[in-house]
Amino acid sequence: MESSGGQSGNGPDTVHYPKVVLVTGACRFLGGYLTARLAQNPMINRVIAVDAVAPSKDMLRRMGRAEFVRADIRNPFVAKVIRNGDVDTVVHAAAASFAPRSGGGAALKEINVLGAMQLFAACQKAPSVKRVVLKSTSEVYGSSAHDPVMFTEDSSSRRPFREGFPKDSLDIEGYTRGLGRRRPDIAVTILRLANMIGPAMETTLSRYLAGPLVPTVLGRDARLQLLHEQDALGALERAVMAGRAGTFNIGGSGVMMLSQAIRRAGRVSLPVPGFSLWALDSLRKANRYVEVNREQLDYLSYGRVMDTTRMRQELEYHPKWTTAEAFDDYVRGRGLTPIIDPEWVRSIEGRAVAAAQRFGGRIKIN
Repeated sequence: MESSGGQSGNGPDTVHYPKVVLVTGACRFLGGYLTARLAQNPMINRVIAVDAVAPSKDMLRRMGRAEFVRADIRNPFVAKVIRNGDVDTVVHAAAASFAPRSGGGAALKEINVLGAMQLFAACQKAPSVKRVVLKSTSEVYGSSAHDPVMFTEDSSSRRPFREGFPKDSLDIEGYTRGLGRRRPDIAVTILRLANMIGPAMETTLSRYLAGPLVPTVLGRDARLQLLHEQDALGALERAVMAGRAGTFNIGGSGVMMLSQAIRRAGRVSLPVPGFSLWALDSLRKANRYVEVNREQLDYLSYGRVMDTTRMRQELEYHPKWTTAEAFDDYVRGRGLTPIIDPEWVRSIEGRAVAAAQRFGGRIKIN
């Protein structure tokens, strides 16, 4: 069993507002829009946006007064940026969930894990740093048939991750806590974000549900807890400004079944029998240019729901969108109109399930 290490109170709770904030992953959706939000806050003197690639003209315009520095956090140069900038708050939002087109999983691990190690080493050496916020993920809990009704921050994954984004995320969380132990004057905040969705952000889930035919695992109906993209930004901003140390589950209230989501989006469910290679291949085809791995297939089979009590009571953050509201905003924002009449869809779904069950029965008899 792999421990997710959820702990509250790792590091001091500070009351002072940040003056100089550095955000990594500034050319991605969350990092870029968080930079834009912080740059609009008059209480923050300076915002430094860091990424290995240059931002688009539109994103650079959104960043406003923020200063963009093109730098790879795996390079020791990031330590110079932190030191010379007198940075007191670091937001690490650069961890990637998809491998680059060249290099695969090994390249992804190098970007994620080595980048985090280099960044936190730089934070440890900089006396000015007093606050570190890590954008983590609910994927550290995994998904299985034996999951609890709700994961708390102290829960563990039911099986060890050997590779991939969940394993990288657990490693990065460990390095973040290690920084807090070595520098107890730094308030360390870890946000485990539920699966995000919204009209603007591209995710595996948003692509999966946008296709006309949505492959599902026969006999499974995943429990989904979603987080609106704007609530994800709001939680990160709250963590930056509040300086509350600890690990927090971040997600919208309420649960939606995968079957409900498919119907609300006006898509057609395509039940696929078992954990077959065909199921995995079908999901990959439904998510063009997106790798669907074992963890994602498990999620689409069982889902995942987190307890967010600590988010509300200790971080004092309350998402504006429920799970259902976030999903409906995604449907509206993407302009997803029903492929065919919803009543006809339900009829076809019933026939497909019955046919698959008969087909499975014949295989068992033979």
